[in-house]
Amino acid sequence: MTGMTSSARPPLNRRLAEFGTTIFAEMSALALQTGSINLGQGFPDTDGPEEVREAAVRALRDGRGNQYPPGPGVPELRTAIAAHQQRRYGLSYDPDTEVLVTAGATEAIAATLLALLEPGDEVVALEPYYDSYAACIAMAGGTRVPVTLRPYEGSFRLDLDELRAAVTDRTRLLLINTPHNPTGTVLTREELAAIAGLAVERDLLVVTDEVYEHLVFDAAEHLPLASFPGMRERTVTIGSAGKTFSFTGWKVGWVTAAPPLVSAVRSAKQFLTYVSSGPFQYAVAEALALPESYFTAFRADMLAKRDLLASGLAEAGFTVFKPAGTYFVTTDIRPLGESDGFAFCRALPERAGVVAIPNAVFYDHRDAGAPFVRFAFCKQTSVLEEAVKRLKSLAG
Repeated sequence: MTGMTSSARPPLNRRLAEFGTTIFAEMSALALQTGSINLGQGFPDTDGPEEVREAAVRALRDGRGNQYPPGPGVPELRTAIAAHQQRRYGLSYDPDTEVLVTAGATEAIAATLLALLEPGDEVVALEPYYDSYAACIAMAGGTRVPVTLRPYEGSFRLDLDELRAAVTDRTRLLLINTPHNPTGTVLTREELAAIAGLAVERDLLVVTDEVYEHLVFDAAEHLPLASFPGMRERTVTIGSAGKTFSFTGWKVGWVTAAPPLVSAVRSAKQFLTYVSSGPFQYAVAEALALPESYFTAFRADMLAKRDLLASGLAEAGFTVFKPAGTYFVTTDIRPLGESDGFAFCRALPERAGVVAIPNAVFYDHRDAGAPFVRFAFCKQTSVLEEAVKRLKSLAG
């Protein structure tokens, strides 16, 4: 025997067979090989506030969190999450029964979908969607039903009639992401009210990914779906420290929901990581209590970076969809005489020394996403300036 199984079946189970290596791994490797500026993966290239980092060091030294933290998360962090939801949105959650700390938003999504779905359940998700959604729905045995956000007057918009038509008797839940990655769309009060009305009317659960809640620009505002009539008891809200405090490697996320939903998610979560990020949980508790001036300055810094990259991309010849939230800009490559985002992104490091992500990876309807490419602007200003200079070579 050579150690191979005798079965002719491939090693990877069929639910995950379509996923393989993520595009982020491929593009990050390409960035390293070519010495390109990586505007593909959405992580900052500088750390967040020094006082938050020091809080983690202090916790390590004081022996807080070096052993297993409590399953639901350390009490200080659960209390801080509940206080944040109350202070910002007037949403009241019991830290003991309605808050669960997870290994980043990624685990929160996985645990929630594994907990709430049975094989054959349909999940209506906004497309393009963050790639882990599709994989987690598949792992849970669910069926994803995409509703496509389409370009309209400079942004990507949700067709509410299309959303309504996607709901069937097999629909278990709606998976909503606002502010939306990768398009940067922020759903309006009217759109969220319509989603809430649909969920109540059809008695659906809703999972809402709100990790970019503190990165909303211009006149847009972030409104948690759980704050709408009839939604408090049926909504699982997912948040994260990584995007707000620029410590993405700490992997501290959370779920807030009614007790039966949190209990269900915790049942799945305990068999994934059990617990994680002990000392970092104490630091994030302090971060959530930072003064409003931190959040204002953070947003202003990202807004300036958005404008720098967006105007540079426009000068390079792209059609630019200026995002109302997140730290990503989606562009249309057709004005450059291109139509295949994959081919464009694979050639871009050699052509211009910059790495981006083809939006088609976030679509089931690959054709709908083919001409769109995403750039991240959560980088140092000097890095963005250099990227813009390089991209201008595309304009010929």
